Amino acid sequence: MTASLSTGLGDTPYGVRPSAAASVASMGVSRHRPAAASTASLRLLAQPEGLLHIHTAPFRGSFSAVLSQALRTAGLGSRVLVCQFLKGGVNQGVEAGPTLCGRLRWLRPDVEDCLAEPAHTYDPDVADSVRRVWQFSRDQLLSAAVDLMVLDELGLAIDLGFVDAGEVLAALEQRPAPMDVILTGPAMAPELMALADQVTQLRRGA
Repeated sequence: MTASLSTGLGDTPYGVRPSAAASVASMGVSRHRPAAASTASLRLLAQPEGLLHIHTAPFRGSFSAVLSQALRTAGLGSRVLVCQFLKGGVNQGVEAGPTLCGRLRWLRPDVEDCLAEPAHTYDPDVADSVRRVWQFSRDQLLSAAVDLMVLDELGLAIDLGFVDAGEVLAALEQRPAPMDVILTGPAMAPELMALADQVTQLRRGA
């Protein structure tokens, strides 16, 4: 938001109508204004504030509701990172994430299937792949490398033991002020909910 504060009203003294000002000038009365008033308008630039938005539902699948927002944001020129922590099947990994709209990068772990069980029940390489996605997204967040970050099913990844809750909370608390972050998924710890600026809850129809 940009606020403009005028330091003067041209040649018209404050509180005097233009017609009266002409009369004052004709009588030879000099008018004095502070030196600062001769400068251009003072402009106060507000620092943009990003939001932490939690988009949750009692079922898996709420991600699609924010994907259109991410694509639209990238299409308008912003840098966007979308990370899906528990979606597999494309053997993607951090190094092979596609780029959409020129500015949206989409990451998934390098795993064969979607993950729904606790981390300890999988091969260690599976858990490591999920953690690499988290480490990359955390580094991007802390370095302000993007304008919008979507972290899909991060809460569930914490619950299943793939990602450390303390690391997530610390990173979100240190996020750069202008950055928008969206968390999606069915499970959100109270600590994450407490950090949120906005919470959207989806419900199934009756």
